[in-house]
Amino acid sequence: MEEQKITKIPFGQLGVIVHKSCKELGQKVDDYIVNRRREEFSDRCSEYHLDEIKDSYIIDSDIIRFANGEAKAHLKESIRGKDIFILADIGNYNVKYNMFGIENRMSPDDHFQDVKRLISAIAGKARRIHIIMPLLYESRQDKRNTRESLDCAMALQELEKLGVENIFTFDAHETRVQNAIPQTGFESLHSTYQIIKAMNGLDEEVCFGNEQMMVISPDTGAMDRAIYYASVLGLDVGLFYKRRDYKKIVDGRNPIIQHEYMGAEVAGKDILIVDDMIASGGSVFDIAKELKQKNARNIYVAVSFTFFTNGIEKMDEYYEKGYISKLFSTNLTYIPEKFKQAEWFEEVDMSKLISLLIDTVNYDDSISPLLDATNKIKNIFGK
Repeated sequence: MEEQKITKIPFGQLGVIVHKSCKELGQKVDDYIVNRRREEFSDRCSEYHLDEIKDSYIIDSDIIRFANGEAKAHLKESIRGKDIFILADIGNYNVKYNMFGIENRMSPDDHFQDVKRLISAIAGKARRIHIIMPLLYESRQDKRNTRESLDCAMALQELEKLGVENIFTFDAHETRVQNAIPQTGFESLHSTYQIIKAMNGLDEEVCFGNEQMMVISPDTGAMDRAIYYASVLGLDVGLFYKRRDYKKIVDGRNPIIQHEYMGAEVAGKDILIVDDMIASGGSVFDIAKELKQKNARNIYVAVSFTFFTNGIEKMDEYYEKGYISKLFSTNLTYIPEKFKQAEWFEEVDMSKLISLLIDTVNYDDSISPLLDATNKIKNIFGK
């Protein structure tokens, strides 16, 4: 079963604060919660349950920006005693504000500062505060190599000190960053089930048989994810590892010299490349081209977050050349309209899972069934 029945009383009256970076996703989440609770309580007429049926659980709020760039959060209704969930997309680069007459795009730093402003506006009046940050702030800087900052750990500790009880994210780049806040709830959920479900329902030519498909990890960091996909689908797994030039630094990283492949023969097989995100897309392009040279058939890419920081022109080119057949990516972070309209792009909606997460936590049920999608994936194929 994908959903659990509501069997307990809530920890507190539900309130969802949706930051302007996450309006579209937040509205979908709210709609799911409203419809589910109406169905659950339709045959119960107690005064308590009637109080739980609302047209919306979104708290009216705003971030007011001053002309010099400073800002403040404003909550336009009472949150006293409520179980508050703050939903924010720190990766949304399409949110803008005026500063000294100049239009600026909000950075992840700006979004995270707004989250702290919203917590400050709550002023300790809420019963609990939970943060749902699908793209974890500063998750790419999760460990120290030399004299470097530990931004993600510091951010998590800031939220802990502000009284946040639980932090929820998706496909965290490195889950061990939760060691920075051992007394605060931290969970990284996965989009595996939703992506496989989207692949299975989209194209009849996609065959998940062991003789027809295999899973590829684009680097050693994504190997655990690739092994999970391969295990639950009963497929072989392969690995590319990156040879880097450690004498140079380009855009904050050591440039990749070459991708080396280790694994079974890919000739004649469909390939599923899985990773947590696509940044510029350079690694995926190189790997897809090399797999095609090894006579792979169709190449599918499945990620939780898609950025294409250098634009999508090369992705368009690789689609036209047949190097990449389809890219599956979630709506957990901002997706430009030109991505959505591209023939190679398939959006995977995650709003239902987020709504289930909010309902489950609000009713103090276990979220373990939401963390492990193995049985649900097997049910897709009748295994």
